Amino acid sequence: MTTNEHGLGGRGKRASLAALALAGALLLAGCGASNTGTGAQPGNGTDGGGTQPTESAASAWAECSPGQHAEDASGLPEDGDTELTVGAFNGWDESFATAHLLKAVLEQNGYTVKVDAFEAAPAFAGTARGDIDVITDVWMPVTHPQYIEQFGDQLTHLGCWYDNAKLTIAVNDSSPARTIEDLATMSQDYGGKLFGIEAGAGLTKQTREKAIPEYGLDDYEFVVSSTPAMLAQVDRATKANENVVVTLWRPHWAYSAYPMRDLEDPKGAMGGAEVVSSAGSQAFAESSPKAAQIVKNLVLTDDELAELENFMMSPEHHGGNDHDAAVAQWLEQHPDFADRLVKGELGS
Repeated sequence: MTTNEHGLGGRGKRASLAALALAGALLLAGCGASNTGTGAQPGNGTDGGGTQPTESAASAWAECSPGQHAEDASGLPEDGDTELTVGAFNGWDESFATAHLLKAVLEQNGYTVKVDAFEAAPAFAGTARGDIDVITDVWMPVTHPQYIEQFGDQLTHLGCWYDNAKLTIAVNDSSPARTIEDLATMSQDYGGKLFGIEAGAGLTKQTREKAIPEYGLDDYEFVVSSTPAMLAQVDRATKANENVVVTLWRPHWAYSAYPMRDLEDPKGAMGGAEVVSSAGSQAFAESSPKAAQIVKNLVLTDDELAELENFMMSPEHHGGNDHDAAVAQWLEQHPDFADRLVKGELGS
């Protein structure tokens, strides 16, 4: 958004965005937090604190269905403000995937779009102030309720695009276990190891404190290291045609890159699914209503999102180095997606 009402034209906006990035770095330094594995999983709650939002404040975000707010934007009047900034959360692959996907579609429709990376806390604050026009990674009701409590009355809900965000324990598709409970008697089938990610991740805590004791997985060595190390084990096992069990989460590109499936969780030890929404500044919703409606029209399935992230992040494709090229490649393989997005047909 480049409207003068927030003093963000030209250099002013660039300075404000730079200040947001610095604020995020200082916040992380003060809290001793890390981008690696601590903010990229749902149910973490490590990138902010505060009280739970009231039911009325949170309901629009937590009880949304993808496509619920979709409408045909193709016939809407052109927006006067066509220079937009989309914020993406550092370490959150789906945040960059959706930000650059919207960038591509909006630019096809005459907008100039910049994607900037932030920590979650300054991204919410910046969107509330109007420094950022859109963020696409609001997780409810577990991960981001503190930000909806703090900034909800300064944000515009721009619909939800995904409703299956969750923590999982996953195995290679050809392996014998079907539920987490099955693992208790199958330690030898999986080499006696459950591969996890970073020690500070919410996923690691949930696995150690809930899944392992509730399902009696004491025969497993819970190997806690890093997300790349966990993915390296998946890659090694896939190439060797061996069984592997890992902690994972949806959405993630590993589901597209490797033949992985989630184990059923009959006790609910890994927690429930969350809804992921987009949020806009009030100024953006008012001055760029057509762009806002295009954002509201976004809906992605598990397969679509995993494939898009795979193109963007996996070493076999762009390895996180050229998000725009990855999105262009993905759109070439889904030639009707952009048109259906603008027309609000993705959720139908």
